[in-house]
Amino acid sequence: MERAKPHRRPAPLGGRFAAPLLGALAGLLLVCAPVAGAEPPMRMGPQLVDSADVLSPADEQRVLGAIDTLYRDHQVKLWIVYVRDFGSMTARDWATRTAQLSDFGDRDLLLAVAVDDRGYWFDGAPPASITDAEVESLLADTVEPDLRDQQWARAGIDTADGLGAAARGGGASWGVLVLIAVAVVVAAGLLVLVMRRRRHAANRAELATARTMDPTDSAALSRLSLPTLHALSKERLVEIDDALRTSEEELALATGEFGDTAVTPFRNALDAARAATAKAFTLRQQLDDAIPETPDQQRALLLDLLTTTGKADHELDAQVADFDAMRDLLIDAPARLDALTRGVVELTARLPAADAELARLDATHPPAMLTSVRDNARLARERITFAQTNIDTARDTLTKPAGQQGGAVGAIRAAEAALGQARTLLDTVEHAAADIQQARDGLPAALAELRADLAAASALTEFGGTQLSAAMATATTTLNTVDESDPLGAFHEAVTADADLDRAVAAASDRKLAVEDVRRRLDRTLLDATSRIDAASAFITTRRGGVDAEARTRLAEAQRHLGQARERAGTDPERALPSAQTAAELGGRALRQAEASVRAWETRQPVSGGGQTGAVLGGILLDGLLRGAISGSRGGGYGSRGGGYRPGSFGGSSGSRRVSRGGRF
Repeated sequence: MERAKPHRRPAPLGGRFAAPLLGALAGLLLVCAPVAGAEPPMRMGPQLVDSADVLSPADEQRVLGAIDTLYRDHQVKLWIVYVRDFGSMTARDWATRTAQLSDFGDRDLLLAVAVDDRGYWFDGAPPASITDAEVESLLADTVEPDLRDQQWARAGIDTADGLGAAARGGGASWGVLVLIAVAVVVAAGLLVLVMRRRRHAANRAELATARTMDPTDSAALSRLSLPTLHALSKERLVEIDDALRTSEEELALATGEFGDTAVTPFRNALDAARAATAKAFTLRQQLDDAIPETPDQQRALLLDLLTTTGKADHELDAQVADFDAMRDLLIDAPARLDALTRGVVELTARLPAADAELARLDATHPPAMLTSVRDNARLARERITFAQTNIDTARDTLTKPAGQQGGAVGAIRAAEAALGQARTLLDTVEHAAADIQQARDGLPAALAELRADLAAASALTEFGGTQLSAAMATATTTLNTVDESDPLGAFHEAVTADADLDRAVAAASDRKLAVEDVRRRLDRTLLDATSRIDAASAFITTRRGGVDAEARTRLAEAQRHLGQARERAGTDPERALPSAQTAAELGGRALRQAEASVRAWETRQPVSGGGQTGAVLGGILLDGLLRGAISGSRGGGYGSRGGGYRPGSFGGSSGSRRVSRGGRF
């Protein structure tokens, strides 16, 4: 490991006039020279540079030893530089420029210390096994006190050692393990508990390592255990699905602003990522269905799923820089903010009508029918409030000098996303009555056809066997128990019972149903499936921060079956009908599972006011502390350590995560 060579002091002047001459020269320098000690940003050569001359040779060897150990154990390169001061630059800018001049990569970390100016900055992209909270704690609780006490070498050593401890998982509580081991000797019955805890710890450690792997490296992934592959696959599905939904929202805004031609590369990337993600959800559905797979089959499916989502992620990430360059929000920020303000006014004006419509629906329909829309007006109101707050923040930021307006970009994006979701929430309320009315209008015809088919089936009982008997019993029960106050549910039950009865009648009579009859049933089933899938998709989109992989998998599978049904509807309606029925069933399951997931998420949240929790639930703000694998930069500094949230933007869920923090000591 290289290190900076200490500056050589000039040899003392000889003779009786040396001291007076030196004193005169020193006085002249103090009067005429600029302030000494300031150094411009530099290209780091060795990993330890002591331009401030505050380290002894022994100190330098100790710091270099800690740096070497960090790299040997975790392949993380820590660079440390001590200077007198940062001159006219801020600590952040000095460190950032030094990192740029030094061509630092994803595993390079820089600690820059100005010993006279009493300032420092830490910059870099730690591996995923080191969380933001661990870096925050290391800097605030250890490094800053070292610097305050002028323990320059200790600050560098503690930085390297602290990063190493965090990369190892923060250091397990060996005292607890020893106590457990003693308890095992005393009571052998606790052995199972100890082994289970160790297995869970190993699984967590393996999962943390898995998150850092290249998702397209199937050879590395194949060495992971099955439980880790399953857990990682569910995380990746949630992350890429969130990335797709956020990218779709951003692309829709960019299309309206720049036109279809300008966004063609980004649309192509999004379509490719969407196709890959659909394949990944299909693989997850195959793993989740009732047909068991052998361990080898599971491993093959999981590896295919992970590499597929990894490729989808890369498709999006490859376009991020160009997309951001095209959509530089600062160029026309005032006009954009004016448009957002008009959007706030427009959506606010729609709130009373949405409240009245929900009250009317609540008075005329059973509660179960309105579960997916009951909270929409409240959530829309929160999104509008959140958008207005960000509009105000952006306007304030734009009054700052050039170079300090970057915060307006995130605020504008957050406001745009919030208003887009508020509009979707209000549109869903407005469409709810129409969906219910469509089901109510179609219900009499569906029941009439079910009665007619039941009458026809009664003449074929001796040929139908158990299949026809079961279908007739279900149809009779449906007719006798139909609840017309719940037209959506009744319509679905009637359509499903009629389809089952038709299949049984066809088998008993050994004839095919007329194409017109099948097409009518298919049209009604497609209507039912579309309504259910749209409701589930709107629910997940506006609450995606609390929806897990299971509901998303069901929705993706429902959309796949609906697509198959629509493709076959024109040429082969009989084959299209089962796909449409499966799509309707999976769409309903997706909504139920999403609702349960959101309820579970809400019980884990602290009680708080405002719209920030709602923005996290809606996926507008991504809570990076919940899943360490989610990508994105998280700003912050010493003295302002709140949050861990960031607005979503176009791009995949992966990418480097930079930490940039520091302050005065």
